[in-house]
Amino acid sequence: MNDDEAYVYDAATGEWLPPGSAAAHPEKAAVRDAAGNALADGDSVTLIKDLKVKGANQTLKQGTVIRSIRLTDDPHEIDCRHDTIKGLVLRTEFVRKR
Repeated sequence: MNDDEAYVYDAATGEWLPPGSAAAHPEKAAVRDAAGNALADGDSVTLIKDLKVKGANQTLKQGTVIRSIRLTDDPHEIDCRHDTIKGLVLRTEFVRKR
């Protein structure tokens, strides 16, 4: 095996990194709610503010519970389901973990 094959190219930094390097496998950013609590897939959250939902002509009231959230690639957004709104994406700054 050639020594060059052991290195991993990191497109974000533009550098060749040795195998097993921490930068070669970056950690996924923790998703946190408005209070700083870590969120995970399947958690339930509560809205901390009234939110007008674009395209649905509906307002979700403060205190509404959203169950079974899913994390997205963006650490500031979560994918949710609500009884009347499908495909709901909420910003983490407007929710608190239950």
